[in-house]
Amino acid sequence: MKLVWLLLLAVAAWRLIVGRWPWQRKPARHGAFERAGARALLGVGEGASRKEILEAHRRVIATVHPDRGGSSEKVHEANTARDILLADLFPDS
Repeated sequence: MKLVWLLLLAVAAWRLIVGRWPWQRKPARHGAFERAGARALLGVGEGASRKEILEAHRRVIATVHPDRGGSSEKVHEANTARDILLADLFPDS
């Protein structure tokens, strides 16, 4: 019984110190290479604004959408690129 209580105490301490439960995944961090690839995929510059990113995303989606002969994989890549670049603009979101 003591072992169960120690385990529960350890899990609670982990949550207080790290800010997440031990079984939760770490938040994704995007490296410079991923950001550069996302900018290249969407065709935006390094200092692109939120509006520019969203407009570029719409343009890319219009060309790679499955209804236009593209694939759902390309749509997912464009969505991921958009999310990476927007996460850099608003890191707390």
